[in-house]
Amino acid sequence: MDYPGNLFVIAAPSGAGKSSLVSALLQVDSHLVVAISHTTRAPRGQEQQGREYQFIDEAAFRAMVARGAFLEWAEVHGHLYGTSRGAIEAHITGGQDVVLEVDWQGALQIKALFPNAVLIFILPPSWEELLQRLHRRGEDPPQVISQRMVNARVEVSQARHFDFVIINASFETALFDLKTIVHSQRLKYNALQRSRPAVFAALSLS
Repeated sequence: MDYPGNLFVIAAPSGAGKSSLVSALLQVDSHLVVAISHTTRAPRGQEQQGREYQFIDEAAFRAMVARGAFLEWAEVHGHLYGTSRGAIEAHITGGQDVVLEVDWQGALQIKALFPNAVLIFILPPSWEELLQRLHRRGEDPPQVISQRMVNARVEVSQARHFDFVIINASFETALFDLKTIVHSQRLKYNALQRSRPAVFAALSLS
């Protein structure tokens, strides 16, 4: 499937700063829209329905799986997460650039379906820093944090399958790196050919 919009898929272990980076990116790039995933977990902190996630119960989630409503879905930390197929396709076929936060499994599933998707993995600078960030977040009990650290070992090992990797040691530097990736992708020959076909046709470029 060819489409004029770019699809940026971002994954990271819990505590690496993925959501904060995406939020900051959306504030400075008006040409990006965020795809809201569905999840069966409860909202955390200041999260709101329809802003960070579409929060639904497991029965409703399973029903969506059964009717093929998800582009990808997976179980992460004991909860179900999925990406609406219709929402993604509507944005990118309409020429919008979409940023999507998913786990590594979902990212690889999306890449198989949308070869032009750009996969970006956010790494912490160290295991010690990741653990400190999870504690500072203050959202999870110690046993949950321990499990997240175990899962992070598996998640980080998958970074080699991604197109770009950002080490989030400094938030400002990581945000600059993320903005650079997005802008560079838009300037690639094939991406411009998809998003500006009239210009390429006028210049007799194929």
